[in-house]
Amino acid sequence: MAKRKSACCGLSALEAALIVLFILMTAVCVTLITLILLISAPDPTPPPSPEPQHDPYLIGVGRADCTGPPAEIPLMGYANPQQTAAGIHTRLYSRAFIVDDGRRRVVFVTVDIGMVSQRLRLEVLQALQMKYGDLYRQDNVVLSGTHTHCGLGGYFQYTLFMMTSKGYIKESTQPLVNGIVKSIDIAHRNMKPGRIFRNRGDLDDSSLNRSPHSYLNNPEDERHRYKWNTDKQVVVLKFTDLDGDGIGMISWFAVHAVSMNYTNRMVSSDNMGYASCLLEQDKNPGELPGQVGGFVAGFSSSNLGDVTPNTKGPHCANTGLPCDYLNSSCPVGGTRMCQAYGPGDDMFDSTRIIGHKIYSKELYANAVEEVTGFLHSAHQWVNMTDVTVQINATHTVSTCKPALGHSFAAGTIDGGGDLNFTQGAVEGDPFWDGIRDLVLGKPSNQTQECHHPKPILLSTGEMNWPLPWHPQIVDVQIITIGSVAVVAVPGEMTTMSGRRLREAVQQELESEGTFRDTEVVIAGLSNVYTHYITTYEEYQVQRYEGASTIYGPHTLSAYLQKFRGLAKAIAQDRVSELPLGPQPPFFKEHLLSWMLPAPVDKTPQNTSFGDVLEQVYPVYRQGDVVSVTFVAGNPRHSGDIRDKTFVTVEIYDNRTETWEIVHTDASWETRFHWLKGSNQQSNATIEWHIPSSAPSGSYRIRHFGHYKQWKGLQQVITAYEGASEVFRVASSFYSH
Repeated sequence: MAKRKSACCGLSALEAALIVLFILMTAVCVTLITLILLISAPDPTPPPSPEPQHDPYLIGVGRADCTGPPAEIPLMGYANPQQTAAGIHTRLYSRAFIVDDGRRRVVFVTVDIGMVSQRLRLEVLQALQMKYGDLYRQDNVVLSGTHTHCGLGGYFQYTLFMMTSKGYIKESTQPLVNGIVKSIDIAHRNMKPGRIFRNRGDLDDSSLNRSPHSYLNNPEDERHRYKWNTDKQVVVLKFTDLDGDGIGMISWFAVHAVSMNYTNRMVSSDNMGYASCLLEQDKNPGELPGQVGGFVAGFSSSNLGDVTPNTKGPHCANTGLPCDYLNSSCPVGGTRMCQAYGPGDDMFDSTRIIGHKIYSKELYANAVEEVTGFLHSAHQWVNMTDVTVQINATHTVSTCKPALGHSFAAGTIDGGGDLNFTQGAVEGDPFWDGIRDLVLGKPSNQTQECHHPKPILLSTGEMNWPLPWHPQIVDVQIITIGSVAVVAVPGEMTTMSGRRLREAVQQELESEGTFRDTEVVIAGLSNVYTHYITTYEEYQVQRYEGASTIYGPHTLSAYLQKFRGLAKAIAQDRVSELPLGPQPPFFKEHLLSWMLPAPVDKTPQNTSFGDVLEQVYPVYRQGDVVSVTFVAGNPRHSGDIRDKTFVTVEIYDNRTETWEIVHTDASWETRFHWLKGSNQQSNATIEWHIPSSAPSGSYRIRHFGHYKQWKGLQQVITAYEGASEVFRVASSFYSH
């Protein structure tokens, strides 16, 4: 029994050892498996993932001079045929921005002119087609005017605009076409990988609503959504290369470029152009304005229809008292005496102040929100005289044939009309209506009813001699760069019209979920000019803006419908399904022109071209104005003046014993006045407003030009130049 018990106990020990070993092995395996699982399991609190890397855009920027001959050609903006060019305050430039995402390409151009006309756009597109084939087209190129009222006119093909600018003028149109195309050429050549950032801010002391009475007719609940009766926001797009170095900027702000008033006779880019020059000089140190420097700054127009920069507001020039609130007129002198000024002491000072505020380089510097995503462009031609709009389940309304109301002739507080018209007229005037009926014909009953309550002064849609007086076919266009949508508006939208349009486009773009946090900007004065676009409610008041809403009270509703359609097509990526619409005309015959060739030049007895008539003083201080007058030729004889200058201010460099150019006629500090005298003689007076930063030293002013004279039976054009005596700039008259 003892042996059996012993054997039994031995078996139990072996079993026990095996069991212990099995348990140990199992524990080791479980531990190893647990460790492996723990090591491979995702961390429940992962570190923040790095920012997604977006494919860079290809970006190109370009700037080109588009200044035309600054003599005798009417300036475009105040519609005053007597306001003809007679010199240069600042030069005019076209600034082009090209963006490519690898699939599509878009081009935005902002030009220092009153507005882009249909004729100008068609000529630019023709030139681009010849150079680039189908790369740059009507659907992906936006041309927008800064709305300076001191650029040359003469680039229109519709009769009304030709009437106020001595017709269609080739010598002012060609520099614009060539300058715009050249700016696109430069941007095209300079394309490189880069990034885009956006920013926005407010300028609350640079604009004033010039028709507050109209604005107040908008619904109260709508007005209460906004702090101001003008849009104060500035939207900025900042372009950099891949190293983060700035290459360009586009800014949109709603204010009229009318700091330079209707008395000015010099070509000028006004407040918007001055802002561009300030930022470009800041980013292109050591370069003369408009020359070489690679950084391009475009300050663009927006929904500026009822917005003036003349922030002191309207006062009667003869009494200093405020104008009549409702119709902006004065007891003596009417609308002509009611003028808005400010914020400066004169128009040059006001241009400088407003331009400096718009320039606001901090918005550019602080732009850090990156713009990413695909590009889109959508475009249609629309017959704006016949758009049907569904306003509710049971009612439709329509646009009208173009017509201008009586208050159009009253002008605005930025430049009133000469005749006895006033703003806010909702009844006709038997005297003027009688003259109109006699000379131009009476508006049809249909047109009068369509435009109600506008009393029609000119029924331009029913006037077609020698060519139509107003356009029928109008461009509507949107381009998107990632989350930024640029709406190209063919006219001047009022503040509230622009707000409604921005909201409508944003809703449509974001409705499909493909767009988020969309920034919609309005690029005004784009592609074709159709005057003003007010809200239906503002139209009822018939101030200048309502009287100039040429397609009738439902103009804005029609544009909202058309731009919604473009935005929806972009959101659904179905742009290719949009119908092109009816093409606009390109008139080759019957273009009016009564701009005669400039006659030959003559000089006073015993003088030659370039001789000094009034000499400089020997010494000036910083802050003084140097003035010198030369015997001059007509600037029109200088032909294509782009990238040239009529003026240089030069300092003598003692080290190199050479003269160095410090200013040209593109500079803010110079003013080139051309005075046409009698007997075909003319003078050029050049002013240099010496900046406080000007170094002391020896200076001279030079003038360049051309004159035309008979040589035998031929007229010959010859270049000339002249120079002032050397003068000193010193901090004190007593320094040596």
